[in-house]
Amino acid sequence: MKNDLNLNGMLYFEAVARLGRVSKAAGELGISASAVSQQIRLLEEQFGVRLFRREKRQLSLTQEGERLYQTSSVAFRMIREARQVVARRRENRQLILRVSPSFGVRWLGPRLADFIQTHDTWDLRVDAQPDPTDFEREVVDMDLRYGAGNWSGLYLEPILNDYVVPMCSPKYLRDLHDRVGRLPPQELLAEARLIDSIKTLYRWDFWLARNRIPVGDGALGLRFDRSSMAIQMAMRDVGVVLESVTLAYQELSGGALVPFSPSFEILRFPAYWIVSPSRHQNRRIVQLFSTWLRQQAAVHDEAALHLLQSFGCSVTHLGNLSQDDLLGSTPERGGAAGGP
Repeated sequence: MKNDLNLNGMLYFEAVARLGRVSKAAGELGISASAVSQQIRLLEEQFGVRLFRREKRQLSLTQEGERLYQTSSVAFRMIREARQVVARRRENRQLILRVSPSFGVRWLGPRLADFIQTHDTWDLRVDAQPDPTDFEREVVDMDLRYGAGNWSGLYLEPILNDYVVPMCSPKYLRDLHDRVGRLPPQELLAEARLIDSIKTLYRWDFWLARNRIPVGDGALGLRFDRSSMAIQMAMRDVGVVLESVTLAYQELSGGALVPFSPSFEILRFPAYWIVSPSRHQNRRIVQLFSTWLRQQAAVHDEAALHLLQSFGCSVTHLGNLSQDDLLGSTPERGGAAGGP
């Protein structure tokens, strides 16, 4: 066996052994499947042993392959961890943040200038992405994530309560009254077209059942996977959306949207979380940003309550929901993967 080790072959071998298929390894590595197969053959020639059994298009490790995989997987994990440390030292004046898209655009974005101006010696990178960070493989300081707080093995801190209420444009509400008359709010809502935000933790099916309101078969024909789109449709007089006061604050405060009825219960629950490995909480920039977030969240919470009261909504109609409520609301909703 030659003394020089085929590092490319080892990298490709570890990926195939971990993922179980040449095609999956090729996809992860960004190369062709034939290139992966060729490197595996060269590695087997170099070691003088077979590393995989190939039976009916299935791959399984030989005894020698299993031994090599156990060693190589540890080695590559250590290399990846070292790379993160090196990258972190290079970017030690930078905060890398990942955030749920609609929340990033509608709530965080307008406030970030304040943080940047008061911490102007730090650089900031914000990725608005629907999927949570894989902190073992990606260089990210922290997530600001929408969900039920059920991410295991990570530091979790609820940073912002949400208030969810049925809302629509004033014109849609007037037109609905003109069409069906001055009905009680429950009966009036049963006649409305409902706009469903399909990635929110609480959707219409849960809210309607909780309030014992029946609706027609066609009432939920509008479904959007982004809260921003659902809110826009409500502003365009299309129907009634069950949405977040946090995300629709500007539309509510500006009069483009109004609560459908002040008599309806408002759902309140911890919706936005700081998520990171516990070790990241020791970083100075994470501590600074988290402190700033808490301050902004406290101001927003007070403003949201005041705004709801200005519409005649009473705090006695707040429905406080626990994490168990969130996780148990419906099977498909789970942790609201991806966020609004």
